[in-house]
Amino acid sequence: LLEKMADVSLKEAALIVGVVAACYWNSLFCGFVFDDVSAILDNKDLHPSTPLKNLFQNDFWGTPMSEERSHKSYRPLTVLTFRLNYLFSELNAVSYHFLNLVFHVVVCVVFLKVCKLFLDNRSSVVASLLFAVHPIHTEAVTGVVGRAELLSSIFFLAAFLSYTKSKGPDNTIVWTPIAVTVFLVAVATLCKEQGITVVGICCVYEVFIAQGYTLPVLLDTAVQILRGKGSIPLSMLQTLLKLIVLMFSTLLLVVVRVQVIQSQLPVFTRFDNPAAVSPSPVRQLTFNYLLPVNAWLLLNPSELCCDWTMGTIPLVESLLDVRNIATLTFFCFLGSLIVFSLRYPGDSSKTVLMALCLIVLPFIPASNLFFPVGFVVAERVLYVPSMGFCILVAHGWKKLSNISFLRKISWVCLSAVLFTHALKTLHRNWDWESEYTLFMSALKVNKNNAKLWNNVGHALENEKNFERALQFFIQATQVQPDDIGAHMNVGRTYKNLNKTKEAEESYMIAKSLMPQIIPGKKYAARVAPNHLNVYINLANLIRANESRLEEADQLYRQAISMRPDFKYCVISRGELLLKMNKPLKAKEAYLRALELDRTNADLWYNLAIVYIELKDPTEALKNFNRALELNPTHKLALFNSALLMQESGDAWLRPEAKQRLLHYVKEEPQDANGYFNLGMLAMDDKKDSEAEAWMKKAIKLQPSFRSALFNLALLYSQTGKELMALPVLEDLLRYYPDHTKGLILKGDILMNQKKDIVGAKKCFEKILELDPNNVQGKHNLCVVYFEERDLIKAEKCLVETLALAPHEEYIQRHLNIVRSKIASLGAMEQSLLPADGTAAAEEKKKSLKNLQEVKKEQKTTQTTVNKGHSEYKKQTEKDNSDKETSKKSTKEIKDIEKKRVAALKRLEEIERILNGE
Repeated sequence: LLEKMADVSLKEAALIVGVVAACYWNSLFCGFVFDDVSAILDNKDLHPSTPLKNLFQNDFWGTPMSEERSHKSYRPLTVLTFRLNYLFSELNAVSYHFLNLVFHVVVCVVFLKVCKLFLDNRSSVVASLLFAVHPIHTEAVTGVVGRAELLSSIFFLAAFLSYTKSKGPDNTIVWTPIAVTVFLVAVATLCKEQGITVVGICCVYEVFIAQGYTLPVLLDTAVQILRGKGSIPLSMLQTLLKLIVLMFSTLLLVVVRVQVIQSQLPVFTRFDNPAAVSPSPVRQLTFNYLLPVNAWLLLNPSELCCDWTMGTIPLVESLLDVRNIATLTFFCFLGSLIVFSLRYPGDSSKTVLMALCLIVLPFIPASNLFFPVGFVVAERVLYVPSMGFCILVAHGWKKLSNISFLRKISWVCLSAVLFTHALKTLHRNWDWESEYTLFMSALKVNKNNAKLWNNVGHALENEKNFERALQFFIQATQVQPDDIGAHMNVGRTYKNLNKTKEAEESYMIAKSLMPQIIPGKKYAARVAPNHLNVYINLANLIRANESRLEEADQLYRQAISMRPDFKYCVISRGELLLKMNKPLKAKEAYLRALELDRTNADLWYNLAIVYIELKDPTEALKNFNRALELNPTHKLALFNSALLMQESGDAWLRPEAKQRLLHYVKEEPQDANGYFNLGMLAMDDKKDSEAEAWMKKAIKLQPSFRSALFNLALLYSQTGKELMALPVLEDLLRYYPDHTKGLILKGDILMNQKKDIVGAKKCFEKILELDPNNVQGKHNLCVVYFEERDLIKAEKCLVETLALAPHEEYIQRHLNIVRSKIASLGAMEQSLLPADGTAAAEEKKKSLKNLQEVKKEQKTTQTTVNKGHSEYKKQTEKDNSDKETSKKSTKEIKDIEKKRVAALKRLEEIERILNGE
């Protein structure tokens, strides 16, 4: 009969799919918010490069279970589904939300199958529909991390359905369903911890449903046995055997779970759960009051909030608190239902009993009654308990609808509830669209939770809206003046606004709120690990002042003394020691941090930087490689190791350097530096077209990229495309008018390629305005004077240039050529004197006078110079005899001019000025 009733028809399944789709379609447009950031965006366990075994060594958030900061939430199978999402769509939120929606449909269908065990067909559908549309589920369905609830619920219900098949004919035991149940319980528990509570539901089902016992019958049997007036019935022995197997398997799972968390409970602060650290009876009164609060959320889900921590629900500090009436009423109602379900036989009591089991048992781990949890109220943990609530409502509706005069009104009320709940769910989904919308919706419900003000501030901070974020952070400090995190947020925002004085004051307030060290008592157990970041933040702020580096180091050491395993502080101190030019001490700090965590890629990367400072590129490259072994997508390690390989000059390292840079630009496609360095590698390999493409890509991303612009122009000039280099140089000099090397290259191209002597002259004169002692610029200006046929000015210029660089042989050689030219022209003038005596004599006098002036005006200065400039090719000119005619002398002059032009054409291009770019 049970098998027949538990079948779900295609129509019913289609109805559920349609209703869920209608309620949750807009969840596909939501992003990653709140806890999704830690569980999805920041969780390296999702990446294919992370070994699968890490999923079973780390908690839900990707933190090793062995670490104190771990929340000890062990849900590897849920993380595995996130990893599958990442494999197919990486961080596309749509796929994550769609899979959650599918899982919610599956839960609703399986729940319908369970309902049919205790309700009639119509009531089962009502219960399932109410469960499908209940607004309390938006956190579990629309919030991606709520998948833990969904997956656990699927296996939770499947385990229970399997157990219902363990009773064979004549009350015999069928062991296969029991074995399947144990397996499914383990799977449910690996999705979320509350999955183990299904064992309790199976036990209640076995005793009161399968065997049909009531509490009076059990008590009577126990009394008879104790008095020796009867023996244990066979059916009861079989029941006990099944229960023992279930309990033993549960105990085994608990032992394994305790081993996984290494017998350590997670560390929560008073801000997470204020009642947990309150004295008696405040703690007990508050925790008991939270039960009717949760019940009210199920009954009236009109005001939902994503975070109920801190001051959301004030502590119940007195027996006279009016809220105790709600607690008392709740327990009275719950007690009456328990008595009814256990005392009386019949289908109605059995239905109520199973509904109560679904409400109470799965809620126990989150109730704070047996051990504290990291929240006050959490809507997502009501996902399974709401199943029992929906069964109760459907059962009550069935009772009312069976009364003739209430039938119509019961249908109207049911329709109204389903419709309003569906609308509320649809509307509530939009709250999860972004962090800002989520936390602003929460502030409408509760303004006494500093965490909500902080979270709105964080959302605005992520949008770079620091001024507005600061207002919310300050409000958080007013709502909760002793909230260390809020003061840290204020300090960080002031820092982002470049208000260092105010930032330091806020950090000092946060520091003053830290618990004081008590001798003999472990400090780590009394403070949240992230609160120690106040020392890092304050030290990072003041170390910007070179005169306060020692003070910053003292803060780092203070934090490390409080928590020796505070590796992030050790890392920050290592960076400071590098800044203080203490690389050996920085090396010690990083090696100490590696003792705490050898799997931290950032540590190996930082150690590589230390070795670069220590001039040990071999060790640096080894540590870069180690960082990349741990995290193949470590962007800085990819980039800097590639540069190190490139700078080594080893040709065999270039292919690997190229691969790393290609990997880097894949990870950082908007960083022009990656493309630029690929271009430099291609230039080294003489792959000119490839180098050109990479440089252009870098310039496209960053039009003012100084080095990319210059090197692209240089590449063009080296490959005979000087005219293509000119527009690139124009762009370079538009952004950087004082770029000396760009001016030199432009002037060289204008003079040698475009024969634009005037333009070239302007370039070289601009260089000398910027740096009068620039040998390259001055020498090239001398060439311009030579081109202008002003030999006297050229000689004077070369004399001054030689004075700046007296050891440069090429300048002396060029000076000799100019003087030889002057002398040659002087000789020709002498031979022309009889033909035009007066004019020739005057010219000769002027030439001699100019030469004397040049000799008098020679100056001596000193500078450095880049060697390898283009040299003038030596030319020797033979004077003909004085007997030659004027006509022949004129021809000779033309020949000399031709030789001079030819010599200039044969000038080598100005040296490629790559060094230093």
